[in-house]
Amino acid sequence: MSESAVSHPGNDKKSRRGFFGRIALFIRQVISELKKVVTPTRSELINYTLVVIAFVVIVMLIVTALDFVFGAGSTLLFTNRPEQ
Repeated sequence: MSESAVSHPGNDKKSRRGFFGRIALFIRQVISELKKVVTPTRSELINYTLVVIAFVVIVMLIVTALDFVFGAGSTLLFTNRPEQ
């Protein structure tokens, strides 16, 4: 059915494959895998895009909050307060 780049004991043809034969096998396998790729529909693409944008916004909010907390903490920790 399809060739494999993994050599099995007792299979001399695959173990004798030369440099260019391995490259050709790799290209055939890449083409075979690309034939399996399914293009998403428009609604799926929009849905995936919205999920990614929402995730990025949530991560941005978390990073912003952590930056504010650590910045305020380091300011309180490392600034000299005037003695009274």
